[in-house]
Amino acid sequence: MKIAYYEKLGRAADVLKISEVEKPKPGPDEVLVRIYFSGLNPTDIKARTGFSKGMPFPRIIPHQDGAGVIEEVGENVSNTRLGERVWLYETQYSRANGTAAEYVAVQSKNAVFLPDNVSFEVGASLGIPALTAYRCLFADGDLNGGKVLVHGGAGVVGNAAILLAKSAGAWVAATVLNDKQAKQATEAGADLVMHRFDDDVAKLIENHTQSKGVDRIVDVSLISNLDLNISCLSQSGVISAYATPDADSIVEVPLLKAMMHGCVFRFVYIYNVPENEKLKSVVEVNKLLSLGLYNPKIGKKYKFTEIIAAHEALESGEIIGKILLEI
Repeated sequence: MKIAYYEKLGRAADVLKISEVEKPKPGPDEVLVRIYFSGLNPTDIKARTGFSKGMPFPRIIPHQDGAGVIEEVGENVSNTRLGERVWLYETQYSRANGTAAEYVAVQSKNAVFLPDNVSFEVGASLGIPALTAYRCLFADGDLNGGKVLVHGGAGVVGNAAILLAKSAGAWVAATVLNDKQAKQATEAGADLVMHRFDDDVAKLIENHTQSKGVDRIVDVSLISNLDLNISCLSQSGVISAYATPDADSIVEVPLLKAMMHGCVFRFVYIYNVPENEKLKSVVEVNKLLSLGLYNPKIGKKYKFTEIIAAHEALESGEIIGKILLEI
């Protein structure tokens, strides 16, 4: 089978290669999936560039997310799964082999049934963005009738957060950086879209919530948004942060102000979320998919041989939506 891989850390153009290896066999509790689309995430870039650690394996086939068809099952897995369309999550976490390959052997639980009405492209766009957004939004209870602020509303997690919050019956505000991003956040269903550095976000939130503030904030840049978040938050509201600019970032909290608001801070690193909680989000995402209520934005599709360009596009930040590799 064909694979994309790297054997050292560095720039995409310097380290990413394509080769052929033997097709793997599924082990106990595993399934072998023929990959149709592989989804890229910022964590794939961070892993390749040594964001928080070095090379955990001599050779890494990148990418956590993907979608395809189960072609073989290992011991302890029912044969009824053969031929099943699936979407994958955390494929390469603590493993050497991800979805940037024609086939991948993965734990059966990480290969989730993909409803027939959902394309492989959408399936490969779920994974990290959907599960991260779900955890940020619902770890602290139901959102029906609640109010949510999503920073970075045009990003893949931001897009997922808007879709999930709206499907739960929440009012959703989002911040963006430009008109192109504003269009995307609006199309996703945001009720209020604001330019982060041009609009008076705190005043607009105050006006639209009758001075009560929002119940949840989903934040891609907590350090720069912290003071604003506290100003926008309802009493006992939750600020969920899921990204950091570097591995050693430090957040300085204005303690008295946070105490007066009764702020709850939640930090989300999806790989370490309890498995039972993660499975709840998988079930809920699939329900929405089946009902046609979850349709993430797909930014651009690249051919398998264009993996370097795909990684460079993700790093540039110029493409709105999920970047996919067609395997």
